[in-house]
Amino acid sequence: MASGSKKTLVGVVGAAAAALLLSVIPKFEGTVLVARPDPIGIVTACNGDTKDVTLGQRFTPEECSVRLEQRLIEHAEPVLKCTPGLRGHPNQLAAAVSFAYNIGASAYCGSSTARRFNAGNWRAACRAINESDGGRPQWVYAGGRTLPGLVTRRAEERAMCERGL
Repeated sequence: MASGSKKTLVGVVGAAAAALLLSVIPKFEGTVLVARPDPIGIVTACNGDTKDVTLGQRFTPEECSVRLEQRLIEHAEPVLKCTPGLRGHPNQLAAAVSFAYNIGASAYCGSSTARRFNAGNWRAACRAINESDGGRPQWVYAGGRTLPGLVTRRAEERAMCERGL
């Protein structure tokens, strides 16, 4: 990358994965122009953005678009570093980045999903987005309870991940 040039989501994940992410993340996260606590009390703004956000802070839709791209790049880079085989597989990469955007990149990189992608067991990796080996729901809890929005999100991330396998 030339010095001074700005990283773009398309440059990091490719056009197809970027398009998927820019459509699903706002759908999953909603758009909040005035920062407020999320369902478990974390101050959140724009499209699930928690970085350098203060309660009551105001954002324009344009500022939220810029922040979303920045946050997605910040999650996509570690996802690609810990699961490099996802490069060139837009459905699986978009599902992994969406998952990491919600649970955190370090949690993603330590997850059974990441381990299974790296082992080449992609169907099992996708399944582990929302289902444990014992068949129980996973990654759908926050604040000690099941959140319906997370149940829906994980099901959609898994379906996206399984597309084309």
